[in-house]
Amino acid sequence: MSIFAPTQLVTTATAAIAARTAGGRMFNFNAGPSVLPEEIIHQIQQDIWDWNGTGYGILEHSHRAKAYEAMLHETFENVRKVGSIPANYKIIFMTGGSSSQNFIVPTNLLPKGGHADYIETDFWSSRSIEDANQAGYHAHTAWSGKSEKYVRLPEASEIQYSANPGYVHFTSNNTIFGTQWKTEPTTPAGVPLVCDACSDIFSKPVDFSKYGVVYASAQKNLGVTGATIVIVREDLAERAAADVPRMLQYRTMIKEESRPNTPPHFAIYSVNLMAKWILANGGVDVMAKRNAEKAQIIYDALDAAVPFTRPHAVKQARSLMNITFRLPTPELEEKFMAEGVQHGFDGMRGHRVTGGMRVSAYNAFPREGCVAVAAYIKDFAAKNG
Repeated sequence: MSIFAPTQLVTTATAAIAARTAGGRMFNFNAGPSVLPEEIIHQIQQDIWDWNGTGYGILEHSHRAKAYEAMLHETFENVRKVGSIPANYKIIFMTGGSSSQNFIVPTNLLPKGGHADYIETDFWSSRSIEDANQAGYHAHTAWSGKSEKYVRLPEASEIQYSANPGYVHFTSNNTIFGTQWKTEPTTPAGVPLVCDACSDIFSKPVDFSKYGVVYASAQKNLGVTGATIVIVREDLAERAAADVPRMLQYRTMIKEESRPNTPPHFAIYSVNLMAKWILANGGVDVMAKRNAEKAQIIYDALDAAVPFTRPHAVKQARSLMNITFRLPTPELEEKFMAEGVQHGFDGMRGHRVTGGMRVSAYNAFPREGCVAVAAYIKDFAAKNG
């Protein structure tokens, strides 16, 4: 099957499970590394052996070879197309995951001892605050949902910005607690907006012109582990002081096309495949529509089973990417996950911070899997509630 052909969707839970077990594959609900389109997996299998007729595989190719350079340029172009990213923004690939951006962002955007504002909506945004402070900058918490166990996002009137912050930082989708911003927060005039979009980048349309920096690890919506994509406005890329280590400077990565040393070249290749797949399947507008439909199928099943099931996030803040919930007892949760494996579901265990269950339904996760797990939720609640 071509990676550019939209997959046919199975519409019943029984047919979905039968199709999966016959093929020997599970429905992969992992939060990251996470599901890939099956046609891309087949493409990768081929390209590991012989990439583009070169006689050897993508894993063996030099990042300086002409064939790889052509693919790298194509990746930049396809990512720009997917996100409708303006020309005055640069796309670079780095390593270290989104967590390393916690200190790389302030190192590039702030003077020594400078400060920025952070909106704390989950575990990962709290880590962003900790890491910025540890790196010698002041991260002012403009709002925190910690006392409410991160069940919601702030109203605009609740966000208390400091005077003259270097930027405002937020996390667009919260994988652990299952909340997601429907639109970005409004910053004070002239203050750049920085976004950790690790788990929902390109899952919906975004106006990148409203942002200064957007970063995301690849292993959720954009490919396999190893690469971190950074989309940075050109003027902000020049802010870093001259004594910032060369390999931490955005401008170094821009100048060297993300190759000042050997990059995560297989991960970048996988990003190109995923960008092509998104474009071939209708782009981010279609992704947004599909993701909303897929998530609603599962939320409807959870809501129908309340109070046996307890979704974590309030309805208006619910994530379309990561659906988190609890059952009445830890024993029932273990039973739910164990029996789920027998039904063809894997990766439903919640993060160690929260426990419970988490069902991740990224761009590549098929609709039939959502139908199947919704039917399982209803059946499990009926038998154990």
